[in-house]
Amino acid sequence: MGERAPQRYVGGELVVVVDVRELERAAEFWTRVLGYVRDGKPEQYLSLVPRDGVGVEILLQQVDDEKLTKNRLHLDLRTSDLSSEVARVRELGATQLTATPIVEHGWTWHVLADPDGNEFCILQPPPQPS
Repeated sequence: MGERAPQRYVGGELVVVVDVRELERAAEFWTRVLGYVRDGKPEQYLSLVPRDGVGVEILLQQVDDEKLTKNRLHLDLRTSDLSSEVARVRELGATQLTATPIVEHGWTWHVLADPDGNEFCILQPPPQPS
C-alpha cells in the first residue's frame, strides 16, 4: 500500500476536533492557552487557528453529552519551563490531574484537563546535549 497523497483543504491538511459543551468558554480557554485566534462565528463549530497561519487548526465542536472516560486522543504542549507553563494554564482554567510530574525517557510532564474535562499534557523535553 502506498503513501497517502497530500490533500489540499482551505484551512490546511490537518484539523484536530475537540468536543466541548460551551463554545465560548472553550474558545476563550484554548485561544489563550495556544495563542490562537478564532476563525469564524461560533455556531455548533468554531475554528481556532495559529495567529501566524502556520500550524494545525483546532476545531471546537459543541456537543450535548458529557465526557465520561479518558480521551483516546489528546494534545501535547511542549515547553522549556514546565512549572511556569502549568501554572499559567491552570490560571486560565485548566485542572491539574497529576500531583507530581511524570518522568519517562528524559521527558517530564503533567496531565491536565480543559474546562470540559478533555485531557492534555504539558511536556518538558530532555535537556539538549551541548
